[in-house]
Amino acid sequence: VQLQASGGGLVQAGGSLRLSCAASGSIFGINYMGWYRQAPGKQRELVARISSGGTTNYADSVKGRFTISRDKAKNTVYLQMDSLKPEDTAVYYCNGRRDIRTTGYWGQGTLVTVSS
Repeated sequence: VQLQASGGGLVQAGGSLRLSCAASGSIFGINYMGWYRQAPGKQRELVARISSGGTTNYADSVKGRFTISRDKAKNTVYLQMDSLKPEDTAVYYCNGRRDIRTTGYWGQGTLVTVSS
């Protein structure tokens, strides 16, 4: 399974960005797609996750500001990030897994920088 993330960049506080993650390869049975982020000096944390059935989960810090969605026909997951804050600055990683208990597959990170 290969995951190709894109869409990061520099944005001012209050702005928006949309991240994309395109999956390819042996993607059959990838039931969970998610976005994680890692800020300097901090552990990687879950930002949002979506199941094959469409159930979504969000970190409390992004609820109401971020929206995760998926286009099954394109094997792509999106993360719409609105009302961005400087504390959202991090490297964002796409993740896909068959079982929520496993580590799954990781894409390369994409840097999001929010200036104040």
